[in-house]
Parts: sequence; structure tokens; C-alpha cells
Amino acid sequence: MLSKGVGLFATEPVAAMREYVRLCEGLGYDNVWFGDSQNIWRESTAVMAASAVGTDRIVFGTGVTNALTRHRSVLASSWATLSELTGGRAVLGIGTGDSSLRTMGLRPLKLAELEQAVSELRALFRGEDVTEPTSGARYHLDYLDGPVEIPIYIAASAPKILRLAGRIADGVIVLVGTAPHFIEAALRTIEAGAQEGGRTLADLKIVLWTPTAIGPDSAEARDLVRAHVSRVVIRPLPAPVAPHLQDAVERIRSNYDYYHHMDTEAAHADLVPDELVDLFALAGTPEECEKRLASIANLGVDQVSIVPFVRPGRSKADTIRAFAEIAARV
Repeated sequence: MLSKGVGLFATEPVAAMREYVRLCEGLGYDNVWFGDSQNIWRESTAVMAASAVGTDRIVFGTGVTNALTRHRSVLASSWATLSELTGGRAVLGIGTGDSSLRTMGLRPLKLAELEQAVSELRALFRGEDVTEPTSGARYHLDYLDGPVEIPIYIAASAPKILRLAGRIADGVIVLVGTAPHFIEAALRTIEAGAQEGGRTLADLKIVLWTPTAIGPDSAEARDLVRAHVSRVVIRPLPAPVAPHLQDAVERIRSNYDYYHHMDTEAAHADLVPDELVDLFALAGTPEECEKRLASIANLGVDQVSIVPFVRPGRSKADTIRAFAEIAARV
């Protein structure tokens, strides 16, 4: 059976985010993943810590952080502390950096830099010294009593980072859409990377990250996820988009505004045709979403993690409940 996750962005006050987490735990969700983009959302570390209080089962992760806005010493200490607070219910989701950097005109990490960051984070979690690249000084987490076990998941959509994730990560947060041929292509690429690292695909946890809107009106649901679909297609994908959709993809790439990253009202959302929505999201009536989820269930994905989208000012709770009900039937 597929496990369930929810991706949350702190667009609402901390109290509201805590209620979502409590709801998710009560509905049997396995993971809650918090977006980390300091210029457009509330501070993820503080929100996760506040939301963890009073929970006893659900696992907390970032979807995802980076090692540029957060020095790896800060990342390591934050996650060691979160793991302590939650009794080990912490997964570090990391990527090259996206809106957290681009909103300040900074470039994402290169893949070699990401690989080095992951290696150094693991060393810090083991209580070892690493070298600060600017000063040349050695440092470590002095308060640790022993190694801390924190899985590191890499967020990936483009072929090169999918392959890297397969080679070095404990898990992969896959953002490639919901169409089976995109998922299968991503899994083949991850598997090739795993083999380079002397592993198999079974050695990794695969989380499929998908924009989601569930309701009685299919057209309304599609409208709600268009902004996130635009986010998916601005990156290279593991399989080609059909030629007749390429012009739409290029328009989206030329007009994407990172200060409206995943904003349902973003202007770039209007550039996304229905056909792209159906390839890259879980959106529609409960019956339509159940059919799509069933087509994913046996592909080799361990978890489907929804990113619930609603109109501004509306609660995400109904979407979280609806997906739990659908997942229970698949």
C-alpha cells in the first residue's frame, strides 16, 4: 500500500499549520513536508518545531531546504535538534535551491556542490569534523552525545539530479508529474544512479510529490493546481513533453515569477493548458483522482505526497481529508 504524505507551505499562521499537522496525524498520514523559502513563506524550522509539539507518530521533513541560505552547520544543528525533539521523526529533504535563492537573484547549487553538502551533513550527524570552505577552520556539533540517524532525501526532477539522488540519497522526492510514463522514466534514471552506488532501487524511498486539488468541479480543481504545474515544467524532465505542448512550456519558462511561487493566483498559472495539468497534477473529482492514483500505485513509488491547493483564505483540511479517503480505497 502507498504511504501518504502532505507538502505544506507556511502561507498561513503557525497555529493553522499546527492544526493541519494534527489533522494529518489523525488521518494516518506518514509524513508532513514543509516548504523552505524564507522570503515568501514563514520560517520552516520554527513552524516544524511548533507543529511537532503534541504529535507522536508523523514524520517531519522539508520539501525542501538547501545548503546555501542555510549554512550546513546550521542545517545539521537544526535537524539534530528537530530529531531530538521528535524522538527521531525527522527527514532532511534537500535540493539545489529554488525560490529561496531565486527571489534574491542567487543561483542554485551545482550538483557537485550538493553532493559535497550531503556528505558533510552526514559527517556532522556522525559527530565528525568538517572543514568550513571560506575560513578553512574545522568544526563539528559539540553537543552531540553520539551519531544522529537522519535520512537525507534529495528533491529531483531533471535527469542529472535524479541520477545523483539514486547514487547518494536515502530517498528521492520526485517532482515529475503523475503521468505513468514520466514516473517510470524518473525511476529508471534513479535506478541507474543507485546501481552506480552499488545499490538497487529498493534501497531508496521514493516520494512522488504532486500538486493536488479534489472537489466536485473538475475545472475548478484544474485551475487551482496550474501554478504548481508551471513550477514542474520549468525544469528539465526525465521524458520529453509532447511536441504540441512545447510552445506552452516555453511560455511558462519565460514568464515564471518566483515571488508568486506556487501561488494559485499567479499570472503564469494562466499559461498552463488543461493537458499539462492532467500530466503533472492530481486534480479533479474524487473519482477522477482515485483513477489516477490507482494508475500510480504499482509503479514502484513508496509514497504519494500531495500539495493541497485551495483558493486564498480557504482551509486545506477538506483536501487533506479527501485524499486520505481516496488513498484508503486504492
